[in-house]
Amino acid sequence: MDQIDDYDYELPADLIAQQPLARRTDARLLIVDRARGTISHSHVRELPDILRAKDLLVLNDTKVVPARLEGYRIRTRGRWTGLFLSHDAPISQSGPTDDSRISDLEALDRPLHEHPTVWKIMGKTRGRLDTGESIMLCDRSAQEICSLNLLAHLEQGLWLARPESSLPTWELLDKVGRVPLPPYIRQGTMVDSDRDRYQTVYARRPGAVAAPTAGLHFSEELLDRLRALPLDIAYVTLHVGIGTFRPMTARKLDEHTMHSEWGAVRPDVCQAVRTCRERAGRVIAVGTTVARMLESAAASGPVLPFEGETNLFIRPPFQFQAIDGLLTNFHLPRSTLLVLVRTFGGDALIREAYAEAIDQRYRFYSYGDAMLIL
Repeated sequence: MDQIDDYDYELPADLIAQQPLARRTDARLLIVDRARGTISHSHVRELPDILRAKDLLVLNDTKVVPARLEGYRIRTRGRWTGLFLSHDAPISQSGPTDDSRISDLEALDRPLHEHPTVWKIMGKTRGRLDTGESIMLCDRSAQEICSLNLLAHLEQGLWLARPESSLPTWELLDKVGRVPLPPYIRQGTMVDSDRDRYQTVYARRPGAVAAPTAGLHFSEELLDRLRALPLDIAYVTLHVGIGTFRPMTARKLDEHTMHSEWGAVRPDVCQAVRTCRERAGRVIAVGTTVARMLESAAASGPVLPFEGETNLFIRPPFQFQAIDGLLTNFHLPRSTLLVLVRTFGGDALIREAYAEAIDQRYRFYSYGDAMLIL
């Protein structure tokens, strides 16, 4: 399967979940058994009866930051919307394009390395933004919080910007930012409950601009029940970026340029994987983000400590080295996530599973139900 059109499918709009369930663990769970070629139905709350004591469950402990920004252009008063992507981004990662709108970075009022905080952002407004312009950032009540000075225009519509605030980045985003819901959920408009529900209960390392959605189904009570099996649980970090959910626009898979995301697999996780293998257990990745992170760390065979950017694109005929099972949500058509899932689960079987989920009216995407592939 090398054509991106092969990863398209039709989904009734009313199956796109707009709200999370009242109880995280009540999500339905479609179980795909690769060895038997079978599909069955359960619920996430039944995981302690499905998994084994010898298994290792690996979760992504990234924390979603309130990255969606709103404000106005100080020069024109025109509305501006944006998305925080990262902070303290060095120029060398993505230099200026040859666009005539870009001014020389040396013309900034002081050297970039002396700026207290530099954000990488993307933004949208009417008209053309110019280097040196300032945006007034406003909170959800439309109160003006601070200005954001545009330092340099990068490739692909990105900007380097400096917030005029003494607050650390995460504190400032808590004041001014909104939960970065994907556009298929209420056109990206958050409500107060999203601050809690678009976040895993074990999130602890801020940096993601989208949730590792498979983990949204876990509660503290379910994790305690899993530990009581006893089942081992380990944590990796992959800061989910906006590129994760963008549809592929190329014609063939090998023409797609994969986005990069920062992640880490620490030595204790590598040891947990080795211990699991020694006792003939299964390594179960909770989410495609965990799958990408573990497989990035296993590029040479065994899972080794890893920290840095990964642009691993898992597509046929990729051979998985690190994971034996995958718990995941249902993904957008023509997305790299769907390609990963079909590569792991088997193309025909996962096609059948998606058709079954649609027929049985499972809830799709970020706030939707889940699939467990074993």
